[in-house]
Amino acid sequence: MEITLQIKILPAESESHETILAHCAEQTGYPLSSVSGYQIQKRSLDARGRQIWVIMNLTVFIDEAPAPLHILPLTPRDVSGSDKRVVVIGAGPAGLFAALKLVESGIQPIVLERGKDVRARRKDLALLNREGEVNPESNYCFGEGGAGTYSDGKLYTRSNKRGDLKRILHTFVRFGAAENILYDAHPHIGTNKLPQIITAIRQFLLDCGARFLFEKKVVDWKIEQGRIRQTITADGDVFEADAVILATGHSARDIFQLLAQKEILLEAKPFAIGVRIEHPQDLIDRIQYGRLRQANLDEATGDNCLLPPASYSLVQQINGKGVFSFCMCPGGIIAPASTSPGELVVNGWSPSKRNNPFGNSGIVVTVDEKDLAALGFSGPLGGMRLQQQVEQHAFRAGGGKMVAPAQCMTDFVENKLSSSLPPCSYLPGIRSTSLQEVLPAFIYQDLREAFRLFGKKMRGYYTQEAVVVATESRTSSPVRIPRDPVGLNHPQLQNLFPCGEGPGYAGGIVSAAMDGERVAQTVAEILV
Repeated sequence: MEITLQIKILPAESESHETILAHCAEQTGYPLSSVSGYQIQKRSLDARGRQIWVIMNLTVFIDEAPAPLHILPLTPRDVSGSDKRVVVIGAGPAGLFAALKLVESGIQPIVLERGKDVRARRKDLALLNREGEVNPESNYCFGEGGAGTYSDGKLYTRSNKRGDLKRILHTFVRFGAAENILYDAHPHIGTNKLPQIITAIRQFLLDCGARFLFEKKVVDWKIEQGRIRQTITADGDVFEADAVILATGHSARDIFQLLAQKEILLEAKPFAIGVRIEHPQDLIDRIQYGRLRQANLDEATGDNCLLPPASYSLVQQINGKGVFSFCMCPGGIIAPASTSPGELVVNGWSPSKRNNPFGNSGIVVTVDEKDLAALGFSGPLGGMRLQQQVEQHAFRAGGGKMVAPAQCMTDFVENKLSSSLPPCSYLPGIRSTSLQEVLPAFIYQDLREAFRLFGKKMRGYYTQEAVVVATESRTSSPVRIPRDPVGLNHPQLQNLFPCGEGPGYAGGIVSAAMDGERVAQTVAEILV
């Protein structure tokens, strides 16, 4: 017999299998000997009251063997000889999950990735962090797995509106992710684990007969009668296919420029620009958990062993505009996410254990077409031009080699140059600078006001211990590549199917993966 129930237990009890079984016996009224096991359906942390609780929704098995965890299967098919082929541009989440769906549909995907595989990519990231040298084709944004591979692995969405969420999470588990992503309220894979998962997905595709090509930067298309006939890469290779799925990320500016040059319709899209702020993680834990944190410390080490590193989510309306936290990384690292020399972008990531001494988050201000016009930027690429300008200002202010301009939070608000800066996880280093010289005036002013108000919402957040690092400017794509709401193809090109973050249809790993699947399913229905 199976019984569904919810239990509320202390964090110290939540990792004890025996304790959970005892709670199940107590709530079901059956003797402990009859409780054969359980499956966790959902797990979350409730820190709203005087005591922190772990809430678990369980399926409990009474006098029968617990059912094994069923992972939704993928259906491998040999597509090496398929007469239907689709070029997939980009090997991020949208492109990979599009390719998986194509294989299941009997269609051969030809995946073209401008960057390198995850192993070779590591060397370029090490050089970027150590020497401040950016490879325009291999960096935190470009390469196998896309920006998500080396930028935390948060699985934000819990909504099925864009596609089959359960299938996406099960696919990640199938290729090596921990099972807890299936039931945790805020699932997270971790930057240290994502490369192996991405590699396993690629190997599955290759075993099915897909083509997977690295260092293949798309530079042109041959278009005839409203269809893409050929896709051309920088090395002169030409690929012909029945359809093209465009799954480039939000930083592939050359693709936006290529479409504009060919007079293919593009649209400006709201996005956000701001900074990344870093606090000691212990401070965030104390703010969020209060006195209860002390009760969960390991007596021998003083570490917070029973509660996860605390995160936060903040939003404030300032002068009619949204100022909000973005991609908060507890126990994380700030990293250089630039894609071109002479431009400076920062992002954050966390390992699976989230055990680094700092926590960081983007704090950004929404930017719309009115803002762009006021700053002298217009047209569908206006937002991209503003991004470039701000990133170039940040690079110059840092003095080169990806050193980032920074201020103590209180000095930022008081418009004072910091005489010294707190320790920071950003490996290329930080330099004391007035960030008023880097950011557009309205963004700087809105951030100043927001930091004061955030300090009232989270007592202790507004502090000299926090460092503000510029600039966080790649929160989402500033451009939308339009597509038909039903056919999902571009309105001018019958066989071009934009998907994922770059064209403006997703905002993270899971939503991009779901959009890639959705587009590939539509393509398959047309071709098969």
